[in-house]
Amino acid sequence: MNLDTLIEILNDYREEFGGDAEVRLMTQQNWPFENRICGVTSGRDMNDASDDEDEDDDAQDVADDNTVYIVEGGQICYGSKRAWETCRDS
Repeated sequence: MNLDTLIEILNDYREEFGGDAEVRLMTQQNWPFENRICGVTSGRDMNDASDDEDEDDDAQDVADDNTVYIVEGGQICYGSKRAWETCRDS
């Protein structure tokens, strides 16, 4: 999924539910969990952070600066397999 598609889908949900609707991350299709979202980062942010450290930390670099990551903030509860059946992907 690219950033424009994600923004378009989220804007559709904002129109339907309002801007205060909580956003969670559903993971593990075969054993689903609902997770909080800690935040958002990019490959560039992570790669630049490794340049600021004293130690050689190249193992933590990512391949593409132009990738955006939604970062999981911890498991809330069990999820539903229906999320994969009903997700909007384009």
